[in-house]
Amino acid sequence: MAFYKSLLPKRFRRNEITIPVIQLQGVIMSGGSQFRPALNIATVAPLLNKAFADKDAPAIAISINSPGGSPVQSRLIFRRIRDLAEEKKKKVFVFVEDVAASGGYMIAVAGDEIIADPSSIVGSIGVVSSSFGFTGLIKKIGVERRVHTAGKNKATLDPFQPENKADVEHLKSLQLEVHKVFIDMVKERRGAKLADNDDLFTGLFWSGITGKELGLVDELGDMRSFLKKRFGAKTKLRLITTPRGLFGRKMPGAAVGDLATRIAGAAASGAADVVEERAMWARFGM
Repeated sequence: MAFYKSLLPKRFRRNEITIPVIQLQGVIMSGGSQFRPALNIATVAPLLNKAFADKDAPAIAISINSPGGSPVQSRLIFRRIRDLAEEKKKKVFVFVEDVAASGGYMIAVAGDEIIADPSSIVGSIGVVSSSFGFTGLIKKIGVERRVHTAGKNKATLDPFQPENKADVEHLKSLQLEVHKVFIDMVKERRGAKLADNDDLFTGLFWSGITGKELGLVDELGDMRSFLKKRFGAKTKLRLITTPRGLFGRKMPGAAVGDLATRIAGAAASGAADVVEERAMWARFGM
């Protein structure tokens, strides 16, 4: 029956609506590899283009599960979603799964409506930079650090040198600029929905329940239930997958593999990166 139904002209089988679904999961960063896939504009753009190309779909659904990462890549993904939504005249519904924090929430505000699981984590509207200091270590093991630069500030924030107050102040000034961009984006997209709360832009994060009270999300719930309630019980969801290459292999995409796979590839990509990525998830109890 399904086969014969597919042969009918669309005007005779429009009693059901299909919504394209995109899954954005993982830490947001440029680059990436087969072992450590990354969430960035290069991996997300093909999925967005494919989803928005569906002329019959009245809306696009995007699920987000990300602790954040690169503010640049986050904003590029946000901008591409909004540009396509305006060009194709489609509504965008964003669904928060476990976490949409920091850069993950920056992407989320691209949605016309944000729906979160009550137990999810949202917010963390701030900017953070982290590193390590090895001055005591290299002294202990008898290593002499030699750095030669053209330009007195080329070795700014060198982890093998003592922290410099002027370097930290410069970094903080950059963070404040990026933070302001983030705040302006949230205010532009959420507007009067936001509660008058002094902690809103301090980097704190909340559950989906409190996020709704603060105006960071619109509704509590899950994707399937919400879309069927909005568009009807016959509404179907169509997952947009990563395009395949010439020989059938999946091209780089937005879905991120499990931690075991990423650790297996750490020998090639650097174990420190995997540890740092794990620490980002751990901030939110994941």
